[in-house]
Amino acid sequence: MRSVEEIADEIIAREGGYVNDPDDPGGPTNFGVTLGTLRGLRIDTDGDGDTDIEDVRRLTRAQAREIFVKDYFYRPGIGQMPEPLQPSLFDMYVNAGSNAVRILQRLLNDMGHRLAVDGAIGPRTVEAAQIAHASAPRHLSDAYGIARRNYYYALADRRPASRKFARRRDGGKGGWILRAEEFISPRYHLSDAEHRQRTAGWD
Repeated sequence: MRSVEEIADEIIAREGGYVNDPDDPGGPTNFGVTLGTLRGLRIDTDGDGDTDIEDVRRLTRAQAREIFVKDYFYRPGIGQMPEPLQPSLFDMYVNAGSNAVRILQRLLNDMGHRLAVDGAIGPRTVEAAQIAHASAPRHLSDAYGIARRNYYYALADRRPASRKFARRRDGGKGGWILRAEEFISPRYHLSDAEHRQRTAGWD
């Protein structure tokens, strides 16, 4: 398995550099790290005594990697999950915070477990994930990736401003969908026609 740091570097590559898209609820972001995250961690990259947009701009890849590894992998407990699930869950936690865990908990409940959908990785969630993986070691990661994809589509259903992240202007798959499918076996990828059918109601 790749190291946590290697997975973090892959996440940083997906996230890209500084952006401040008015349609992104996360606000100013650099390498996937938001202004809200920096403020929550009290990180002042320019040393001027506060945390603002300039601190987001000045954030380095190394700082982003450190934040992800410490605060998005180890702190929430992703390292306790079955190894094949960790890269996708880690990537989604960077992208959606504790909603990444809620998606997993709902999936595990659909598999017959009885978990509180609270976004926290506790002993019961760890146990349920381990049981699910042992029962279907080749399928849990795909199932989670598909659940991620469904989450993105549903989010865009509810929030028209977010649809550009799930569907390109030409109607093809947007960044959110492609990101989810990086963690899904090719046989479970949606065809272009299936994606267009799923998003037809957005027109």
